[in-house]
Amino acid sequence: MKQWALILGASSGFGGAVALELAKQGYNIFGVHLDRAITIPDVNNLIKQIEQTKQQAVFFNINAADAIKRNEVLDEITERLNGNDKGTVNVLVHSLAFGTLKPFIAKSQPNCISKSQMEMTLDVMANSLVYWTQGLVFRNLLAEGGRIFSLTSAGSHSVIPFYGAVSAAKAALESHTRQLAFELAPMKVTANSIMAGVTDTPALQKIPGAQNMIESTKLKNPHSRLTRPEDVAKAISLLCGENAFWISGNIIGVDGAEDIINFSGEKVAHQIK
Repeated sequence: MKQWALILGASSGFGGAVALELAKQGYNIFGVHLDRAITIPDVNNLIKQIEQTKQQAVFFNINAADAIKRNEVLDEITERLNGNDKGTVNVLVHSLAFGTLKPFIAKSQPNCISKSQMEMTLDVMANSLVYWTQGLVFRNLLAEGGRIFSLTSAGSHSVIPFYGAVSAAKAALESHTRQLAFELAPMKVTANSIMAGVTDTPALQKIPGAQNMIESTKLKNPHSRLTRPEDVAKAISLLCGENAFWISGNIIGVDGAEDIINFSGEKVAHQIK
């Protein structure tokens, strides 16, 4: 029976890297993404790379937080896996990065975050994980012994300018992941949050002051570099293995020890002598 991974946010950044890495490990890929015409060539290139691994790539260009579109995709996945492409969804990866980057407080209402913007950010970047998981379970698509991964960041527990709504969403995402780990344990499904270090992705570039974050992280990280999407993809690949069956409900740092460093500014050299 074929193994499939369902990647939410599959076209770039962490999602794209995970899709390609899991394809190399023998998973067929369902990819959900939201791209305009200008970036579709990049999506097509990723699909081609996945197919070069001899695995199938079925991508859906939709808003992953739209309930109607979500159910349409899940229904199509059901038809495929009950038809010629028999199999199960063994891995679900939530890597959706679409939220409002505005302060909570400003001198005028238009300059601070609104109720609808706050709710949209939480819905897309956190709550949608629960709804996609429910849809898989309702349709008997989620394999026993499956794996669920959500992508979080240090922003879930620290303050970054303009990042308040996304920070709240990341904290909620971690909570949702823990709850899923508990409730899906009878199915032997694990759920973990992967806390990546600062990574130069399209999502990072949208944060005001991104270049300052990049430069300060290079000074802070003991490896003197940023996290790469491929670092995260390889970690998730490891955690998909049978020997990781008892790792569940955790926030797992994939950041080269970046988050444990408390100093900032000029790099403090550490040399082994």
